[in-house]
Amino acid sequence: MSRADEIFKQNCLDILNNGVWDTDLNVRPHWDDGTPAHTVKKFGIVNRYNLQEEFPILTLRRTYFKTCIDELLWIWQQKSNNIKDLRGHIWDSWADENGSIGKAYGYQLGVKHQYPEGEMDQVDRVLYDLKHNPASRRILTNIYNFQDLHEMALYPCAYSMTFNVSGNTLNAILNQRSQDMLAANNWNVVQYSVLVHMMAQAAGLQAGELVHVIADCHIYDRHVPIIEKMLEKDGRSAPKFHIDESVTDFYQFTRDSFSLEGYDPHPFEDKIPVAI
Repeated sequence: MSRADEIFKQNCLDILNNGVWDTDLNVRPHWDDGTPAHTVKKFGIVNRYNLQEEFPILTLRRTYFKTCIDELLWIWQQKSNNIKDLRGHIWDSWADENGSIGKAYGYQLGVKHQYPEGEMDQVDRVLYDLKHNPASRRILTNIYNFQDLHEMALYPCAYSMTFNVSGNTLNAILNQRSQDMLAANNWNVVQYSVLVHMMAQAAGLQAGELVHVIADCHIYDRHVPIIEKMLEKDGRSAPKFHIDESVTDFYQFTRDSFSLEGYDPHPFEDKIPVAI
């Protein structure tokens, strides 16, 4: 069983056995039929993934690796907030008639800021510091901009990345205010694991550990039966992750710069309803 499978199972069992339901509260999310989307949750879950040991992708069901990367590049490379620039359709429910999700995600990463070294956006600042100031304890991004929240279609869930260099190893912490375990947990883990690999290679470092901090870690009511079926499965071995080692410019990575060898997830036939 892969480490990602082990962690996912531990989290889900903890939530189902020890979590708190919000069925007595008014909640914002709803299902497409208008029914309130309630959850059972645990507060303050912290997961650690050693990227030098294995790539943390689920085998209990398929995580769509290339689609994960498409969204990652849309946000971190293109710094786009328009779904017309994105291959997939995961953001369609939150886009306006022009395809915009407002001043969210990629928009925030692309905003320029003035530094002593010149004008840079958040991504370029991280890349600059990893190369020129690796001892810095200030290498981070934050897209939870209170000034612009009213112009975002969805407040950022995964809102902050903190990068830290130890020797020649790049480690990172992903902070997330809210996590839908079934629909999004491994999706985000895969994305930000790839991001750590990208940042490390662009800075001449080795990818180390991804620490995932989740404030509100939850399972939606209509997801519980699906999760319970997944928990009955035995996970399979983690695949081998490959990155094109010839790419050293962060902005030259493409979806084809990454591949998995030996990824053999369990079949998964359930439709996953998404709360909006």
